[in-house]
Amino acid sequence: MKKCKLDLTLEAKPIHDECGVFGMYDFDHGDVASSIYYGLFALQHRGQESCGIAVSDTRGPKGNMLSYKGMGLVNEVFDNDRLSDLHGDIGVGHARYSTAGESIYANSQPLVLNYVKGTLALAHNGNLVNANELRARLSETGAIFQTTIDTETIAYLIARYRIHSASVEEAVSRTIDDIKGAYSIVIASPRKLIAARDPFGFKPLCIGRRDNTYVVSSESCALDTIGAEFIRDVLPGEIVTISPDAGIQSDTSHCLPEDKMGRCIFEYIYFSRPDSMIDGKSVYEARIRAGRYLAQDSPVEADLVVGVPESGNAAAMGYAMESGIPYGTAFYKNSYVGRTFIKPKQNARESSVRVKLNPIRSVVEGKRIIMIDDSIVRGTTSGQIVSMLKEAGAREVHVRISSPAFRYPCYFGIDVPARDQLIAYRRTEEDIRQLLGADSLGYLSLDRLSQMVDDLAICKGCFTGDYPVDPPEEDIRGKFDA
Repeated sequence: MKKCKLDLTLEAKPIHDECGVFGMYDFDHGDVASSIYYGLFALQHRGQESCGIAVSDTRGPKGNMLSYKGMGLVNEVFDNDRLSDLHGDIGVGHARYSTAGESIYANSQPLVLNYVKGTLALAHNGNLVNANELRARLSETGAIFQTTIDTETIAYLIARYRIHSASVEEAVSRTIDDIKGAYSIVIASPRKLIAARDPFGFKPLCIGRRDNTYVVSSESCALDTIGAEFIRDVLPGEIVTISPDAGIQSDTSHCLPEDKMGRCIFEYIYFSRPDSMIDGKSVYEARIRAGRYLAQDSPVEADLVVGVPESGNAAAMGYAMESGIPYGTAFYKNSYVGRTFIKPKQNARESSVRVKLNPIRSVVEGKRIIMIDDSIVRGTTSGQIVSMLKEAGAREVHVRISSPAFRYPCYFGIDVPARDQLIAYRRTEEDIRQLLGADSLGYLSLDRLSQMVDDLAICKGCFTGDYPVDPPEEDIRGKFDA
């Protein structure tokens, strides 16, 4: 077979989720900003480009919403002085990674909207597939957009429907009738905290409680961080309204049968923290299972099983448990290095990979290594890591991937690129093995995905091209960027 040449002009950009959302309502009227800060800190892995917090005092005027947001990490944007200025007993927070809309200050969240019924603060995780259509419709009736994110479309719809609705939750319900795609939304209204999840359940969302304070979060790990007790997940399609008068109210009129849902499997494979539970399933245990399945389906003789930090580690442990081959730590990860895709030139990105991950020579030298990673997107980073292991003295490097091969883009809040930029597009597994310089290559099979999560209904669109909801006819990410 003719050996393929890896195009190193492709950007070595890992897949990413869009955002993390967090909301709180203290019925005893204590300030919530500091706790939202720590909740966002726990969700930092979901977005590192910008963050923000908006709070309101439910005992004050309905339009009194205080907010602060900025570009960068949570601990870079906020300090004690910033947080001490944010007085309020209800609020929402957001950590952003952009897939729709530029990485600029105007697109940071939460969005705060002042309108005739008061003020709304809204934080959103996901992508709408009909954002173009909705935005055009709103523009024709006079809406003036200040951002290039579909979150603003959601906020406008809620505000407009609220004028002719009996309650804000009714306005949210009418908005959900219009929007299509992936979304987990947290809204702070003047007197209510509202959470909504799309009917397919693409994005996670859960509810917790600490004393007389209710919390809504993208992941349960953030509840643990602030000492809140997990209550339950928000159901796919459910609208939850939290208020002192009624506690937790639920509207399930938009919910679908379980077999119609499409949770994002990459929440379990890669995005979520391993200490989170999503829809009753442990992220850590799902990754352990993936590793075990790889060992069963793609065995190979070797001396050591290693994971590519961090998301490959649990699957590597599962592979080691099932195969009986020892598990080891083969890399030192420099936690102070920025993401590998933020440099402007390819040679700078490659340098960042080597600074961020360095093989431990004494661990790998002279050994046959099984290297477990969560995915291969464009392949440049994976190829560099294989090369680094061999340069450190590994005799063989066998690559095992705890997901199937990416063959299609995602339109629901995951930054999977166009097909022609995916290494698996129009290439065989042997082609990819040669491109990586690996001695063997094995992917997790499609059949194993549902088994990882005890047969929960999941979305496999980025592997099969079969999506739970019809995707747009064109890639709309960044459609409105300047």
